[in-house]
Amino acid sequence: MFEVLMFLFENYMDSNVSLGIDGEKVAFELEQIGFNRYEIDRALDWLDGLGQIQAAVQSAPMITPLAIRHYSLEECEKLGIEGRGFLLYLEQIRILDPVSREIVIDRLMALETREVDLGRVKWVVLMVLFSQPEKKAALMLMQEMVLAEAFTVLH
Repeated sequence: MFEVLMFLFENYMDSNVSLGIDGEKVAFELEQIGFNRYEIDRALDWLDGLGQIQAAVQSAPMITPLAIRHYSLEECEKLGIEGRGFLLYLEQIRILDPVSREIVIDRLMALETREVDLGRVKWVVLMVLFSQPEKKAALMLMQEMVLAEAFTVLH
């Protein structure tokens, strides 16, 4: 499922394709590329969930910036210390706000893996920020961070 999400993010998110409306067309194209239909459906469901959680969190009572996030045992196990520390770091440097953080955590928990590595955390943060047009500056900072790390590893 995650490979399909990454492919969608890299190839469809910059275009004006509405995955909800054009879901069948996109699914057909993904099948033609070689992705399995089950994985495609799971990825499209994940994206639908992203829209649903954004609507739910946006309409919920405001989360104050001073609030402290306590993770459940399940979240601790899935995200690990490194993932939780990275999310805290992104909040401290103002790439994530409390609302975006909650959306990221929800979408990380929706991934079908027992544990989530740091690379997947970064990709989910990018996807969540991309889906929030008002977070363009934060998205650009996150993209720069990910690209800088990628180039550092190459040298």
